[in-house]
Amino acid sequence: MRIAAVGTLALLLSAAGAVKVNPLPAPRDVTWGTSGPRGVSKSLKLSLSGVGANKKVVEDAFSRMLDSINKLKWTPAGVEAPIPVFESFPTADVSRRAAQAATISTAIVTVTDLAADLQQGVDESYTLTIDSTSSALKISTKSAWGALHAFTTLQQLIIADGHSGFIVEQPVRIVDKPIYPWRAVMIDTGRNFLSPVKIREQIDGLALAKLNILHWHLDDTQSWPFQLKTYPQMVRDAYSAREQYSHEDVVSLITYARARGVRIVPEVDMPGHSAAGWKQIDPQIVTCANSWWSNDDWDFHTAVQPNPGQLDIMYPKTYDAVKGVYKELSGMFADNVFHVGGDELQTNCFNFSSHVRSWFQADHKANTGNKTRQLMMWEDVVLSSDMPAKTVPKDIIMQSWNSNANIKTLTSMGYQVVASNNEFLYLDCGNGDYVGNQPDYNVQTNPDPTGATPSFNYGGSGGSWCAPYKTWQRIYDFDIAANLTSDEASRPKMWPRAAALAELVWSGNRDAHGKKRTTAFTQRIGNFREYLVANGVQAAPIFPKYCLQHPHACDLFYNQTVVQ
Repeated sequence: MRIAAVGTLALLLSAAGAVKVNPLPAPRDVTWGTSGPRGVSKSLKLSLSGVGANKKVVEDAFSRMLDSINKLKWTPAGVEAPIPVFESFPTADVSRRAAQAATISTAIVTVTDLAADLQQGVDESYTLTIDSTSSALKISTKSAWGALHAFTTLQQLIIADGHSGFIVEQPVRIVDKPIYPWRAVMIDTGRNFLSPVKIREQIDGLALAKLNILHWHLDDTQSWPFQLKTYPQMVRDAYSAREQYSHEDVVSLITYARARGVRIVPEVDMPGHSAAGWKQIDPQIVTCANSWWSNDDWDFHTAVQPNPGQLDIMYPKTYDAVKGVYKELSGMFADNVFHVGGDELQTNCFNFSSHVRSWFQADHKANTGNKTRQLMMWEDVVLSSDMPAKTVPKDIIMQSWNSNANIKTLTSMGYQVVASNNEFLYLDCGNGDYVGNQPDYNVQTNPDPTGATPSFNYGGSGGSWCAPYKTWQRIYDFDIAANLTSDEASRPKMWPRAAALAELVWSGNRDAHGKKRTTAFTQRIGNFREYLVANGVQAAPIFPKYCLQHPHACDLFYNQTVVQ
């Protein structure tokens, strides 16, 4: 077990020369040498070859990496080791090894295309080589964004040696790239405002975990927090003057994210989930906004949660407002993907939805003010049992939030699909209802004293429609490509659970033999949680620190292959 306060090199290496670093996401292909540790200079120099617009992006990222290495003086908080041998139920020496080779003083980074933009499909692969003798480490990538991922890995490989210096434990060669080009987490600033400072914190976490997209659900029926020049009155429906985003806020966040290899994909959900802001343009744009959302009789509900509101598709001025809003937002957000919602339309709010969808389909790329944009929609547009669209172009990305069967259905129809299965990936599940005066909670005894039949408060949902709470193991064990053909699968409280998603979509959850590596991942995610905290990203503990300090001592089964 490593003790950071002692920090001697003897604690870093076993007699067999095993490394203790355990970067997350796990690289796709990593080969460690055995010749012993390499010293790394505190003032590691960058030698960057390549010409293009993103040269400064790489230089700035390298500087951030070096600053972080020198500031954190990181040593792994938890290491991977075999499960201990215990006594049956009753009826190797550690050696100090010194670095012999020259100190690594230079990072030679070769980028094939420094002009490649941070957009959907950009090459994010990299190769990282540290040999046994050279004073330079080498990184080769196809784009600046691959270089940033290489730096993120290197940042976890270079650790303090306990004597005011830094080492890489063994020579290493890593050949790495993500399985999936879309690796995202969604934040919602419509239901609850998030300050730009907190959004930057999430971006930092995404970058450290090699998640490359922040899906920003900008608004909802509850609030409209964005200041627009086209319709300045919309922001009257922000929660307060303090809880608003200016143009400068948005541009600053996009710039901050891009510098860290993170794309921001905006979503304005419509025609459902639309009331706040829109009704300030013209009250007639929004229908059923003043109805009682549940009517105390679900057969007459107008929304699945308070407050109700949908854009009135029969009102001609609705489309002028939509066009104006999307045109301005399109100029603010640089990404080539724009999410236009389309989920959870309520027939009790209005009986028709095809007109709005047809409007998008008529010239769907022009309607967002950018001919090169690719639209993204929730799967309801195609799969809704109440009002599916008749014809939806196949170049629209579908986001599936229900079962794996829907992912298969959509890919079989020819769509690119983003998998957001609520049974595995919803991070807000298991926290109960937020609606008031819910009588189901006022039950004092179990209706079934035997406990055999689950009920609302006793073994049931507890008021969370997507219960239970999704632990990191549930997320990591998600078979994201279940029942898909190889062709279909090739299409393309947050921390530390989002890190389980990060490895799942970067290098997968199975080893070279096709077995799930959940057991080995336990120490990696525990260690990464400590790394996030050290980098200023708030991350909840996932188990007592004892478990991190004693590999596999907290496993439920002694059998290390029980999860397959």
